[in-house]
Amino acid sequence: MTTIQLTHETSQPAPSRQLVLLLAAGAGLSVASLYYSQPMLGVLGPDLQTSDRMAGLVPTLTQLGYALGILLLAPLGDRFDRRLIIVTKAVLLTLALLLSGLAPGIAPLLVSSAAVGLTATLAQDIVPAAAILAPAAQRGRIVGTVMTGLLLGILLSRVVSGFVAEHFGWRTMYVTAAAAIALTGLAAWRGLPRFRPTTQLAYGALMHSLLVLWRRHAALRRAAWAQGLLSVGFSAFWSTLAVMLHASFHLGSAAAGAFGLAGAAGALAAPLAGRLADRKGPERVMRLGAGLAALSFALLGLAVLLPATAQLALIALAAAGFDFGIQAALVAHQTQVYGIEPAARSRLNALLFTGVFIGMATGAALGSLALAQWGWTGVIALATAASLAALLVRLTQRTGAA
Repeated sequence: MTTIQLTHETSQPAPSRQLVLLLAAGAGLSVASLYYSQPMLGVLGPDLQTSDRMAGLVPTLTQLGYALGILLLAPLGDRFDRRLIIVTKAVLLTLALLLSGLAPGIAPLLVSSAAVGLTATLAQDIVPAAAILAPAAQRGRIVGTVMTGLLLGILLSRVVSGFVAEHFGWRTMYVTAAAAIALTGLAAWRGLPRFRPTTQLAYGALMHSLLVLWRRHAALRRAAWAQGLLSVGFSAFWSTLAVMLHASFHLGSAAAGAFGLAGAAGALAAPLAGRLADRKGPERVMRLGAGLAALSFALLGLAVLLPATAQLALIALAAAGFDFGIQAALVAHQTQVYGIEPAARSRLNALLFTGVFIGMATGAALGSLALAQWGWTGVIALATAASLAALLVRLTQRTGAA
């Protein structure tokens, strides 16, 4: 394989369509590892003879592991060759998924779930790599395309895992996912160029620079807060949906996962949002996305007034709406953040997505608590309030703030 080293972005050609598709597929398959467990909780818990509360720790620890991995590992993309990092993480993620599939009890599964989260951060090495490969004028479009793959991975993972768990068992899903990641790592090794590091900072100094970047850039802080709040609602909904559908409608894992098809419509927002951010700037997209998410969650509050069939239709419609809004806001936030300091993209990305996945973990934990204490209405109230708070963050931006 011929390799290249990238040092400048000016006048560089756009990456080939095949390379962009490889990045999109790699991002989607890796981040999907975080969400396979959610529709499987209804069968996973009884099989391991554990409570719903303990089973609910599987997605929570996976999200926490991801947030920790983004903070501690993703900044290394500025220090080392991203191609080597991506391939190494693919190997480790493959092993973590295999251990999950072979776990004899809930305790080993919780440990391996945290490891899945840590190593699935290879998705957050792939997205900055796409931003580096893209010419500045096409960055929104190319990052949006890669994010389409990532978001489809998030949403369709539930469809696939729900079906596989119901028909072949939850362990089969983990083993199949491990095989997919192994193939992704091989394709990345053969297809990705080499990337020259943009800094020679030692690890301690590299981590300290995260604090410097956080303090320096108000735009970064607002992006992390706003997208993190949107993630609270997103995760609260998806991490409790399977339990609610089983209890209220007697639907199995496959039906719960099928709602991911409605949410997958939201992935269409990524390339559209990227193009709009390229032309009009990202701020408008951020506000529209947060507003649409809040409206979609609020509409779910009407479900109690409807018959069962109509309730299910409303859930599907709202899932498409809030996923569209949240993913549009995410692409706009990324487009803005990647332009702040090009040499620090991995660190900026790490800070943004640490906020996102702290929000994800918080949403999973608060969503389970809300469902247990106040039912599905409590989950919807939580998601709506978090989305409105994100919109408020965007609406209170100071004009011209850095």
